[in-house]
Amino acid sequence: MTKETKKGGVINWIDERLPIFWFINKELVEYATPKNLNYMWNFGSLAGIVLVVMIGSGIFLAMHYTPHVDFAFNSVEHIMRDVNYGWLIRYMHMNGASMFFIVVYLHMLRGLYYGSYKAPRELLWILGVVILLLMMATAFMGYVLPWGQMSFWGATVITNLFSVIPFFGEAIVQWLWGGFSIDNPTLNRFFALHYLLPFLIVGVVALHLVALHMFGSNNPLGIDKKTKEDTLPFHPYYTVKDCFGLGVLVTIWGFFIFFAPNFFGEPDNYIPADPLVTPQHIVPEWYFLPFYAILRSVPNKAMGVALMFSAVFVLFVLPWLDKSPVRSGKFRPIFKYVFWVWVLACLTLGWSGAQQPEGWPLIMGRIATFCYFFYFLAALPLLSRYERPLPLPESISRPNSFPAHKVK
Repeated sequence: MTKETKKGGVINWIDERLPIFWFINKELVEYATPKNLNYMWNFGSLAGIVLVVMIGSGIFLAMHYTPHVDFAFNSVEHIMRDVNYGWLIRYMHMNGASMFFIVVYLHMLRGLYYGSYKAPRELLWILGVVILLLMMATAFMGYVLPWGQMSFWGATVITNLFSVIPFFGEAIVQWLWGGFSIDNPTLNRFFALHYLLPFLIVGVVALHLVALHMFGSNNPLGIDKKTKEDTLPFHPYYTVKDCFGLGVLVTIWGFFIFFAPNFFGEPDNYIPADPLVTPQHIVPEWYFLPFYAILRSVPNKAMGVALMFSAVFVLFVLPWLDKSPVRSGKFRPIFKYVFWVWVLACLTLGWSGAQQPEGWPLIMGRIATFCYFFYFLAALPLLSRYERPLPLPESISRPNSFPAHKVK
């Protein structure tokens, strides 16, 4: 056997039968990426890394967790006190959920500003919204598993929302409970689904990446790459950027794990679940607070539930609500201000959802709810028709050169 054969023999042998190394080289090394991507494009890969960590830590936690109403709370305490480094794995997993939502929300915020949902990337965006919905379901069920006071009563409030569905509402609630009240069957099925859904997320993420590589990444200018000069190979130019972003994320994540592990949690969840004692203020995790504020913004329960679900489902039709020919907000003089008003409305909803539903928090929540839906259903369609965008650059490699005509 020659030296050359020894060097590439095994890889070539595998590639001839299963071209996995060829695929990695093509899609992760030589993959042509727009040369002007900034650090806002880090969040997609960071979300993937967090997902892997969450699955790995979740498997280790499941080895010691007991999905039974009489033992669930104590099994979590056993993990924290008796299992070697159990406290580290649990805090990593618990705060990892918040890191996951922070990264994904920023990832979507970048997509909204730079028009990454527009043609030909509509299906890429829709798959991203599906991932968000699966994340929400997984996070909610995971929040129930410690079986503390907030876990139990949060599950009670959220599952009861399905009772507003005409004809089938009560049957759906009983199916979710596994009986006529929240009890052991509820905890068992929530545990099973919480374990299963992350692997479903991995499958949708794979489809998301396939859709991404069909047309390539969007970029801050929002224009398509035209020549080879407009692109760079993904490695090493963007792997270096991703590593830097990962270092920042790990630093922030590590701070919460070691110095403020319960920053995102509720003190009531360190009290065992008691169906006879209702907490004074039932609140979901912070990443659900904007939707919780929308739910409470109207006095009618059915209307509130409809608005809450519509706040997510409106994202599915976003590519067809915004018909502007220009993707990037950098070249849309009115859109950029309307967009940041919408972001302020989302932050206001998060603040309102954490307060008691009365007085100014309730009023501000209602105003922010109106602004949230006005942005999608009125502002974007009107801007698509009447806004006059700025002229677009000729190419990515010549960002300061503009054609003589303006985009109409």
